[in-house]
Amino acid sequence: MTDGFAPAGAWRADVIQDFARSELFDRTFQEGMDLVEETAGYLDGSGRQESKLLSRNAALAYAGESMRLTTRLMQVASWLLVQRAVREGDMPPEGACEDRYRLGAEDVCRGATTEDLPAGLLALLDRSERLYERVRHLDRRMYIEDTTVEIPNPVLSQFDRLQAAFGR
Repeated sequence: MTDGFAPAGAWRADVIQDFARSELFDRTFQEGMDLVEETAGYLDGSGRQESKLLSRNAALAYAGESMRLTTRLMQVASWLLVQRAVREGDMPPEGACEDRYRLGAEDVCRGATTEDLPAGLLALLDRSERLYERVRHLDRRMYIEDTTVEIPNPVLSQFDRLQAAFGR
């Protein structure tokens, strides 16, 4: 402890471990992996057929958005797999704080073009964007936000009380 502040490392490690062991993690992990599987099935199946029926401009938009979709889902899946590694003891919580394990590609993953795209792709884009935003929120809360906790100085606290009681 220095300057009246406690290091955030211990607090952050506890938060990471608590999340990795939570029901919220279980649900988010299952949703993410199910969406990855569903998306792969769509893009290899009915999505491929639907894309062949699109105009040239819509086909270009489809290609771009399917790339955004897969990038978004790979970012989420990677992040979730890191959290699972923490849960299973394969990675220490502090290791998960490294930039290379963090949710990335935000500039690519956010936003979408929905012009003349098939309903199946639009639904997957919407669901993946909502999932990405939830994971982004968790990522920021767990890894980015300043978690330095100020520890009150007991001498200064007493001094402040005396000043309040007897005036300055």
